Amino acid sequence: MSQPSDAFEPFNLSEDQGLVRETARQFARSELQPLAPEIDEKERIPRQIWNRLGELQLLGAAFPEAYGGMGLDGLCAATVCEELATACASTALSVGAHISLGTSPIAKFGTEEQKKRWLPDLCSGKKIASFALTEPGSGSDAAGLATKAVKKGDKYVLNGSKIFITNAHIADVYMAAVRTGGEGPKGISALIVEKGTPGFSVGHGDKKLGMRGSDWGELLFQDAEVPAANLLGEENEGWKIFMDTLIGGRIGIGAQAVGLTQAAFEAAVGYAGERRQFGKPIGTFQPVADMIANMSVSLEAGRLLVYRTAQLRDAGRPHTRQACIAKLYCSEQCVKACNDAVQILGGYGYTKDFPVERFYRDSKLYEIGEGTSQIQRIVIAREILGKLG
Repeated sequence: MSQPSDAFEPFNLSEDQGLVRETARQFARSELQPLAPEIDEKERIPRQIWNRLGELQLLGAAFPEAYGGMGLDGLCAATVCEELATACASTALSVGAHISLGTSPIAKFGTEEQKKRWLPDLCSGKKIASFALTEPGSGSDAAGLATKAVKKGDKYVLNGSKIFITNAHIADVYMAAVRTGGEGPKGISALIVEKGTPGFSVGHGDKKLGMRGSDWGELLFQDAEVPAANLLGEENEGWKIFMDTLIGGRIGIGAQAVGLTQAAFEAAVGYAGERRQFGKPIGTFQPVADMIANMSVSLEAGRLLVYRTAQLRDAGRPHTRQACIAKLYCSEQCVKACNDAVQILGGYGYTKDFPVERFYRDSKLYEIGEGTSQIQRIVIAREILGKLG
């Protein structure tokens, strides 16, 4: 079995960064990977996984020590997501949503009171976070959201709904995009909604092709009352928060895609070395060798893209285009790698007896979630050509 690539070495990971990555790798390989088939089959991540991630401080690696984190950076969070995806993409998806989408906005834009209130439990895994943006009538057109929040005294009254929300049923804290003003981006605010809020409920989640262990569902707001103190940032200025959060989330999706590509690569290499046809291992045949070589290329390139972009974000440098490139490239290469892994395993790859069947189903989500491949290309082109006007 091939070992994980050492492509991260040129980034000169610090001792602490390397320790986080190694801790995530050991946990993923020894504790999470054996549970992955059951997580997919039962469509549920055991609570014990969240508890262990909290104990190992992997959920708080990127957040300040003052609020229960490790005080490291986004690159560490990316390596955690990558390693988890190598073992179980469903778990990586839910954890990524918790870290990048649900917790990061509070850490970056929250008041001191908000950070003290929510970050310690989110870093420890006592509470799980979610990100609520997508609605039945607004997917790629996120700024077209219709969920309204009307301020009445010291509260906001919410009415509307969200769909396809990761961690919907298991979350305790939801980062919700609501309309507090007029049409378009300028009328959107960010509200922190807590589980148990009167008038707030969670609806069913549709059956999914892949990522079955990662919970999702509808969020329903019917005169739900949220304290005004739960407003993140300024009223009608939430769009900037959500867009910044999504950019960071795209780095996380890229990292997860690299991790799943790694899993497909290892499965394909292992099988190609063991399976014999016409008297020799199938890996000696050029068509199979070509697919293996292509997987290796996409792994090295994808990992470099993700790590470089994470470092740009950590340094506070422009990275919108780079995040879209990383997400686009890594997600599309992941789908290809998982498809090739199934092809290499042939009939066996099409059965549930081998994990590549699950890899193949899981991979497609990366081309859709947090902005489709088409949206990524639009943003990339806009970042380049917009400067010509």
